[in-house]
Amino acid sequence: MPLTPLDIHNKEFSRGFRGYDEDEVNDFLDQIIKDYETLIREKKDLAEEKRLLEEKVSHFSNIETTLNKTILVAQETAEEVKQNASKEAKLIVKEAEKNADRIINEALSKARKVTVDIEELKKEASVYRTRFRMLIEAQLELLKNDDWDSLSKPFEEEEIVQK
Repeated sequence: MPLTPLDIHNKEFSRGFRGYDEDEVNDFLDQIIKDYETLIREKKDLAEEKRLLEEKVSHFSNIETTLNKTILVAQETAEEVKQNASKEAKLIVKEAEKNADRIINEALSKARKVTVDIEELKKEASVYRTRFRMLIEAQLELLKNDDWDSLSKPFEEEEIVQK
């Protein structure tokens, strides 16, 4: 068990023949007591400082652990967000491709219908033109025909008779 300043102060030495000078021994012991008290105080201060530092280390260690966990959660969340965004992007692309295919198919269908309609109109126009030409040619033939002259003679004769 270590000595305390009180143990040093209360220490009594036995006297011998021609012993040490009592005042000198007492002065020396007083100096030892002061130094010993100073050391004990410093030890207590250092122990308190050590305790405070250990608390700070513990606190910062907890903060570090919490930050590490937070970083892991943030990384996992970022990865989830990234995966979800990727999935959503793929769905959007698929939907866009479907819409593009549908639009292209509708456009092709309309183009085919328009082409068929154009061909049909060309045929109808050709038939109409042919019929119109035949009608005009028939009318020209009628005009060229000499029968017109014979048709107009009875009317001319009638006019002469009436005059």
